Amino acid sequence: MENHPKIAVLGGGSWATAIIKMLSENLDTVGWYMRSIYAIEHIKRNKHNPNYLSSAELHPEQLDLSDDINTIVNNYDILIFAIPSAFLKTELDKLTASLENKIIFSAIKGIVPETGLIVGEHFHDHHNIPFENIGVITGPCHAEEVAMERLSYLTLACQDESKAKKLSKYIAGRYIKTKISDDIIGTEYAAMLKNIYAIAAGIAHGLGYGDNFQSVLMSNAIREMKRFIKKVHKMKRNINDSAYLGDLLVTGYSTFSRNRMFGNMIGKGYTVKSAMLEMSMVAEGYYATKSAFAINTEKGAKTPIIDAVYNILYAKKEAKDEFDKLTNRLN
Repeated sequence: MENHPKIAVLGGGSWATAIIKMLSENLDTVGWYMRSIYAIEHIKRNKHNPNYLSSAELHPEQLDLSDDINTIVNNYDILIFAIPSAFLKTELDKLTASLENKIIFSAIKGIVPETGLIVGEHFHDHHNIPFENIGVITGPCHAEEVAMERLSYLTLACQDESKAKKLSKYIAGRYIKTKISDDIIGTEYAAMLKNIYAIAAGIAHGLGYGDNFQSVLMSNAIREMKRFIKKVHKMKRNINDSAYLGDLLVTGYSTFSRNRMFGNMIGKGYTVKSAMLEMSMVAEGYYATKSAFAINTEKGAKTPIIDAVYNILYAKKEAKDEFDKLTNRLN
């Protein structure tokens, strides 16, 4: 009889719910940490998450639900973090349980604001997790389409390929195909950067730019991503692979993209605060923009799109003026 690994998901949002749905197809028991006791009780009674992907049917008899992060960390060997990056440190500060010998996979698409690090680097530098025990789950994939069981593709990256393969076995299924990568740093930076470019795509749409401009914007964005990632982590990679270009395209174009939605509001004249209040989900790209701009101040890659989004969101520049300038810098 096969000895299945003990896998838990930490987080209560869309991605956490989608990953739970994937794992539940292959495992008898999946651990799930979520802060909301109300959500836990609702799932047990009604078989769906009340706040996210409510159309996705869940199976409470397979779920070890807990609002205590230490219980889940103690009881499970592979921990998949799907907590928004803006709140990750707050949640990790609750830990008294040890992360030693745990395998950590991040499904978080952002930078930890307090440290300015991508999630893998944060776990390595601040929780002493060796890189061979850290992995990344990235797209191109929207949680909403997983809920609808539409064919989706995921990339699992880890320095230790065997660990990525081990987890991929329990994520892959009828409508999920998986690919393995050893570019943990590059794929995680790409997942962070594509949210910034999705905000740019949304701003352009809100300002009234059409599909022709959007295609030029995305073409420039993938080249800008390549320059940025090469500066922070130089290794051989094909930027046209699905984990980079594919994830950028789905996040930049899809109506499910909350970062694009956020950008669209900004382009239409919403303030950052009013756009955030109207959205029920976190736009990771907002926080990523500030961190990416700070990182690139030191690295010096040519990043006109990141610069324009930063100027709009943080330097309070007019979106129309910034995009007028940007159009002359793209090719």
